[in-house]
Amino acid sequence: MTKRILCCLLGLFPLAAAAMQPDSIRYRIYDTQEKREIGLQDLASAIQRADVVFFGEEHNDSIAHVLQYELLVALNERYAGVALSMEMFVSDDQLVLDEYLSGLITERNLRKDAVLWNNYDDYRPMVEYAKDHHLPVLAANAPSRYTNRVTREGLESLSALDKAARALLAPLPVDTLTGAYYQKFAGLLGGHEGMGNSKIYQSQNLWDATMAYRISKMAKKKSVKKILHLNGRFHSDERLGTVAHLTKYAPKLAVLNISCFPHESIDQPDWSSFSHLGDFVILTDPAVAKTF
Repeated sequence: MTKRILCCLLGLFPLAAAAMQPDSIRYRIYDTQEKREIGLQDLASAIQRADVVFFGEEHNDSIAHVLQYELLVALNERYAGVALSMEMFVSDDQLVLDEYLSGLITERNLRKDAVLWNNYDDYRPMVEYAKDHHLPVLAANAPSRYTNRVTREGLESLSALDKAARALLAPLPVDTLTGAYYQKFAGLLGGHEGMGNSKIYQSQNLWDATMAYRISKMAKKKSVKKILHLNGRFHSDERLGTVAHLTKYAPKLAVLNISCFPHESIDQPDWSSFSHLGDFVILTDPAVAKTF
């Protein structure tokens, strides 16, 4: 079935609005546990059983960004203690982000002092909603200077960092998850194995582990009952990557994951080929122009 979101929402997403039809956008949601299609409100209701929800996206998917906003609103309307966690902010920008959310600094300061993605305007409505409704937002990602260091010199090179720098990352040593995740990563790089790719894989695990560790710390706060985490879907598809690291840091947390991506078969999908990716799979209209 085809789902619709009112066009008034598109005013919040200038890049998405330019690409979409004025009356609707198209997407389909599948509950892989119940093996049935559901609506966005059904998805929000099903999340009742989760402490942490991973929303895995394609970063340039305009529809996904609108759905993330809608889901955040739906969760906040249903549940107490909702928090937003974002790959799109690095951990050493947490102070700047918190100052903006509390009204201490202006958005101009946020844009100047924080490391923002080129398509930050796609995520801005969620940050603004969190600000208006006093929801905490976690700057979950590892600073790129440290993941780059690992790519060049390996995880052991992080031992040279001082205490303040290490506090921005997952605790050392970082587990380099093997098995299915490594094979998936090697496949992404064309199946080539070697010292260079091994270091890239280590930096990927630092990235994953830092997001997971910071989520686990946020989940310990009494005021936080449910966390919606946004990341590229490679980090959370098949409950690998960041999800696997989180289960090590906080095994008692109930986790659900969503895999969202454009696909040509949106009108007649073969759900069996996607069901392994997440607890919920969302297919979006590939005809909608991308944001970058």
